[in-house]
Amino acid sequence: MTLILGLETSCDETAAAVVDDTLHVHSNVVATQFDLHERYAGVVPEIASRAHLEKITPVVTEALERASVDVRDLDAVAVGHRPGLVGSLIVGVAAAKALAWSLNLPLIGVDHVEAHLSAASLRGTGYRVQGSGEQDKSETRVNPEHFSRHGAVPPNPEPRTPYPALGLVVSGGHTSLYRVHGPRQLEFLGRTIDDALGEAFDKAAVILGLGYPGGPRIDERSTQGDPAAVDLPRPLLDKDSLDFSFSGLKTALLYAVRGQPVGRGKDARFERDHTHLTEPQIADFAASFQAAAVDVVIEKLNRALYPEAHGLNPWTTKPRSIILGGGVSANRELRRRVQTFAGDHGLACRLPDPAFCIDNAAMIAGHAHALLAEGDTADLTLPVIATTRV
Repeated sequence: MTLILGLETSCDETAAAVVDDTLHVHSNVVATQFDLHERYAGVVPEIASRAHLEKITPVVTEALERASVDVRDLDAVAVGHRPGLVGSLIVGVAAAKALAWSLNLPLIGVDHVEAHLSAASLRGTGYRVQGSGEQDKSETRVNPEHFSRHGAVPPNPEPRTPYPALGLVVSGGHTSLYRVHGPRQLEFLGRTIDDALGEAFDKAAVILGLGYPGGPRIDERSTQGDPAAVDLPRPLLDKDSLDFSFSGLKTALLYAVRGQPVGRGKDARFERDHTHLTEPQIADFAASFQAAAVDVVIEKLNRALYPEAHGLNPWTTKPRSIILGGGVSANRELRRRVQTFAGDHGLACRLPDPAFCIDNAAMIAGHAHALLAEGDTADLTLPVIATTRV
């Protein structure tokens, strides 16, 4: 059995995990920073990198302990080295280099976006979430009963992905479509030209006074609202475009909640804000915003699946599955709609367990097994890069 220790510090989660070559997750520890960034309604890079420095050693220690693994049992060390916040990436990459050098182990650099599309293949659901303060949050374990209670779609029982696949990564920093011919063979199709979907959810939550992080809060409040209550646009760009745009949808929500602004720039003033809304109205706005955003995603999937109808290059081999990855792939309505879409078109659907939707190190270690099998290792000059490879 080959064991890889994975590290992930691309944004505001400090994570470590141990995964074997069957993609069974022995441990997956994530230290969150939600409380540090909540007052800013978004991630502050300097604060994030300092928190990584504080947490990286205890998180790695806990991941090894929970996996009942000694460092001498490891076969390689993997780290997400792109894309992400450079200051955050530096912490994880430096730690991985130090471990690999001191233990004389192969070092593997992993593209964070590619790893998100491997997350649905991971086996195991137990993980540990830590807060950024002294008191850790309670352990979280997600199982299929959780999904049944909340009307969401559980992870796929058969994680192996039939290729080729249509891949979608949706997170706070990425909303991208790919043709996936294999774990490392990604063909780029389209991405957001402004806000990523997760970022749009965060901004919508601020507009509605729901706080940060916005994605889970929009998801939760939407269950209490009417998705048809508010008429919001579905920005699709040109008829042949596979790119995404959520900025206009966010602005439409802003004006619907606050009214038209008076004045310009820093002097602009609105006639009202979320405090003028009732709780049922807030739920309706949340549900309507979520429905509009998911409608856009489904339409883009449809265009990507049938490119000839939109004047785009056809598939060489018809896709056999859809893969979803990224933090927003935990959204219950998105999961439900994507699975329905896949079923309607005769495709397998691969959804990551919620433990592997948010930024985590299990996906880094899991994807690293494919790289290690191909001999794709790095040396101690492994760089941190702000952009993705694909």
